Amino acid sequence: MNIVKIKETCLYVHDLEVARNFYHDVLGLPVISYLPGKHLFLRAGGSVLLCFNPDDSKTKKSPPAHYGEGRQHFAFEVPKEDYERTKAEIKGKGITIIDEVIWSSGKESFYFHDPAGNILEVLPDSGIWD
Repeated sequence: MNIVKIKETCLYVHDLEVARNFYHDVLGLPVISYLPGKHLFLRAGGSVLLCFNPDDSKTKKSPPAHYGEGRQHFAFEVPKEDYERTKAEIKGKGITIIDEVIWSSGKESFYFHDPAGNILEVLPDSGIWD
């Protein structure tokens, strides 16, 4: 196999309109598809963020049923030179940063919640996993 990257990341949220407002209107991710009560798909750079209503997606036949519960996590990558500006923008939008970490490599990242309580992280592109 020659896996290049993870193309999609999936969250399960019951209120897709609140998710659309947060991810599109607040964070600025372009909407690819939105079916109220079913799903919200957003562009995140070269990746896609899928938000499914678990009550709908767990009953599907095709694609196969899937769902999740509890706080989920994923990280946004930003250019190194935009990291501090992105942190200031997040704070400026009234979003509380719940943690900031300096990793053993000296690289840093910060965390915040989405409206469903999921844990989102922002990290610079020259970094943590390089």
